Amino acid sequence: MPTPREAILAALHARLSALPATALRGEVLPERVPAEGLLILRDGEPGEAEVTLSPLAYHYQHRAEIEAVVQGTDRDSAFDALTASIGTALAADRTLGGLCDWVEAEAPRPVDLAVEGAASLKAAVIPVVLHYSTADPLG
Repeated sequence: MPTPREAILAALHARLSALPATALRGEVLPERVPAEGLLILRDGEPGEAEVTLSPLAYHYQHRAEIEAVVQGTDRDSAFDALTASIGTALAADRTLGGLCDWVEAEAPRPVDLAVEGAASLKAAVIPVVLHYSTADPLG
């Protein structure tokens, strides 16, 4: 049985996988970016837990990251559509099926990256804060 942290990250990846873009988890950037775009979920850091003692619970604001990448001549509108679809997918269920208390994304900071011999990439890291509690910091 997966830990609450793993279940939440798997649910977030499943939510991203439902989008038209290719969604990977913890992978390196492939040589080719699919036409619909690419999303890579990074597990991120759970950060320092806030602890309550009765009952014992560890409350996290886990910062995962989604790397969003598009390539092609119409990068700006493709990137805008991709990031909007991420926002819509997260807003549809802010608890990821009841696995966490709240999910919220922060604004991306896009950059254009030149690729030698190919169309430029437009990419950004989108921080996603996962609020959840667990009875064990390792569980």
